[in-house]
Amino acid sequence: MSKPSITRNRADRPSSDFYPTPEHVTEALLQRERFRGVIWEPACGCGDMSRVIERHGYDVRSTDLFDRGYGAAGIDFVMETELDPKIGAIVTNPPFKLAEAFIETCFRLDVDKFAVFQRLSFIEGRGRYRRIFKNRPPARVWAFSQRVTLQPAGERGERRKSGFMAFAWYVWDRPTWEKPGRTTELHWIGDE
Repeated sequence: MSKPSITRNRADRPSSDFYPTPEHVTEALLQRERFRGVIWEPACGCGDMSRVIERHGYDVRSTDLFDRGYGAAGIDFVMETELDPKIGAIVTNPPFKLAEAFIETCFRLDVDKFAVFQRLSFIEGRGRYRRIFKNRPPARVWAFSQRVTLQPAGERGERRKSGFMAFAWYVWDRPTWEKPGRTTELHWIGDE
């Protein structure tokens, strides 16, 4: 008798990899990091992250490739070539399969600071190390000490005590990636 699977297979995944960001995840970042200028959330979904950022007093530009009832739809972030000069930072939870492309776009757009919410295991991998982390390491990684529950859109409800995957905020800022001998600081987001 085989054990039942506790993970979703690719066929069960929501279309476009859409998992709204729980409010406490964005709150944790904003309690630890400061941003300047307008913040662009390029994978805004139904506005979960953008609303929290606005509550913290920031102006937010919310866009998404898909129309989920919030922000400007039809904006393919990875195809963007110019950054609005008002944008001082990008804060986002991109689809997992597009995380590297989103990070490369942030560098290409030459934004001063950006934060990407991703699985903690995103830091692994020889290829990713060569493509991203070796020459442009994040300034800080904020690892959640408790696993975060991400529910597919439409399956919202009471938050489970603990999810199945470990997550972190990866934060890049210009002074760090332009400085020779740069290192990444590792911090934890506890149970507070």
